[in-house]
Amino acid sequence: MLWALLPLTAGAVTRLPPVWRNDAPPAQRRRDRIDLVTFLDEQGPKFSSADPAVGPPIRPPVLRPPTRGPLNMPPFAPGEGDEIFLATTYPPLGFAGPSGIPPSQVQTDSHFVPVEDRWRIGFQPWDRYNKNYPPGGDFQYVEGSWWDPYNQNVIKGDYPIAGQQTFLNLTAKSIWLFDLRQVPTATTPLESTKNSHQERFFGRPNQFLYFQPMSVSFDLFHGDAGFKQPDWRFKLTGVFNINTLDVEELAVVNPDVRRGTQRERNDWALEEWFFEAKLADLSPDYDTLSVRAGSQFFLSDFRGFIFNDVNRAVRIFGTRHANRDQFNLIWFDQTEKETNSGLNTFGDRHQNTLIANYYRQDFIWPGYTTQLSFHYNRDQASTKFDANDVLVRPDPVGVFAPHEVNSYYIGWAGDGHINRFNISHAFYWALGDDQLNPLSGKPETINAQFLAVELSYDRDWVRFRSSFLWSSGDNDLTDQNAEGFDAIFDRPNFAGGEFSFWQRQAIRLFGINLVNAGSIVPNMRSSRIQGQTNFVNPGLLLLNFGADADITPKLKLIGNVNFLWFHHTLPLEVFTFQDNIRRSIGTDLSLGTEYRPFLNDNLIIVSGIAGLIPGNGFNDLYRPLRGDAPSLFAGFVEFIAEY
Repeated sequence: MLWALLPLTAGAVTRLPPVWRNDAPPAQRRRDRIDLVTFLDEQGPKFSSADPAVGPPIRPPVLRPPTRGPLNMPPFAPGEGDEIFLATTYPPLGFAGPSGIPPSQVQTDSHFVPVEDRWRIGFQPWDRYNKNYPPGGDFQYVEGSWWDPYNQNVIKGDYPIAGQQTFLNLTAKSIWLFDLRQVPTATTPLESTKNSHQERFFGRPNQFLYFQPMSVSFDLFHGDAGFKQPDWRFKLTGVFNINTLDVEELAVVNPDVRRGTQRERNDWALEEWFFEAKLADLSPDYDTLSVRAGSQFFLSDFRGFIFNDVNRAVRIFGTRHANRDQFNLIWFDQTEKETNSGLNTFGDRHQNTLIANYYRQDFIWPGYTTQLSFHYNRDQASTKFDANDVLVRPDPVGVFAPHEVNSYYIGWAGDGHINRFNISHAFYWALGDDQLNPLSGKPETINAQFLAVELSYDRDWVRFRSSFLWSSGDNDLTDQNAEGFDAIFDRPNFAGGEFSFWQRQAIRLFGINLVNAGSIVPNMRSSRIQGQTNFVNPGLLLLNFGADADITPKLKLIGNVNFLWFHHTLPLEVFTFQDNIRRSIGTDLSLGTEYRPFLNDNLIIVSGIAGLIPGNGFNDLYRPLRGDAPSLFAGFVEFIAEY
């Protein structure tokens, strides 16, 4: 029967609903309809037989109340005195905000209900487990709030703010990093030392870093990006940074020993600002061609071996073959970065980078993606002292003269799985020229190579990994061939990544960095973010064994063991005026955790401990007079909160 599908009020039923008679004459049917509407009005405030413009309060208030009938009503010819049947109006899920579509249609009969805002169709409340939606639970049909980023929310792009296709995504993020570390630290013997009777060259290694970037991002775009590339997009991201460094030796925070052993800085920047527009549709399968101009993030390969940065650029990108293929062509005109925060400034870096790459998914094997790429980097001659009054361009090594470096990278990389085995690999060949390398004191022709391979296997909740990396080193500083590999602006996620001691710490060596923080190759350059590429370096051999374990759905454990060797030590021997430096760097041990208490990325707690057990080559560099160098340790805790 018709009424078997209508909900009845709780408790004892004192009145039966009127019976709808299809065979009654029109006048009787109109009277029966009025009785039916009257009965529904008595069941609660969700039903109304009033004018369509008047009804129960709903959210958002801009919407004209749509109507919803419990069942399709039989057709009838409306006459004088007839009422239009209105039914329950429910709010949309989450926090929908006001509709951007002004009402333009009204309901004219009981069979067709105009719904102009298709995104804000309501759902009937349903407390499936009768628990009244306690905090921390995962429930269907939850009505959200403006401060709730987990459920649907108009300010994170789940509902349009204007029309049907204009969305706004507001993101706020803060990171609190506490980093305790031990790194070789010079004692400045020619000026003064922090304590009396300290030995020559290297002193107390203990350092503490507090680093807190806070960002707010405004992302406005047109088009449902879940199905196709936006028609246009405008994004702004502002960042404010606080950082504190506390050390135990002089001339670390500044070459002027009167500045002491502690440095506190704060800085702000407009890190991202760009406009994007779709130029053309390339196929019926949502393949598009788009352009993006302004300061933007770009990662040139799967693991960030060559370029991983946010900087001003013009990028043309798109897809082909139903998104199976992707391509990028991007030209950077880099800005100078602030020394301590790493944020972009408004000054010119005098550096240009051109990158082109092409991706092919399901190449030979389903699940495996391959990539071909080309990088060109022109680092022009310039002189630069950083914010701490330290010379960073040209490198404070050998010949002091501004020089230009032109380098070209031809690369092939891949990432994915082949049957049950996961694979990630990259090979790059660097060519070009250096007008006057500071260490060799001569013009150099660049000819260097890089290879990295990672194989892994998933067994239940554990992924077992093994990796190998080789970056070529220079074994002859007189032949004018620079054979030590260096990247443009790398930040690799490989062999432990941010948990690895070797990659996380900047290991200083007499005015330059043996390896820079966030890098992996020992490029002997003054700074990863402000120094020039240096292709006269010792190179690296790395062998890694590791595992990633999902202890619980919230907690992940990452462990790695890295064995490190220099490829060639001649550049180090020339730089330190020391013979017979051996190749072994040491053993890098690290253990890290990632904890997501709410099973999402709104709050992440990352922590790690790492240690470097020095090898013979490391001892030769940092303890040439007194035997073995001590083992070095580091630990960090990082809280990431995002809305």
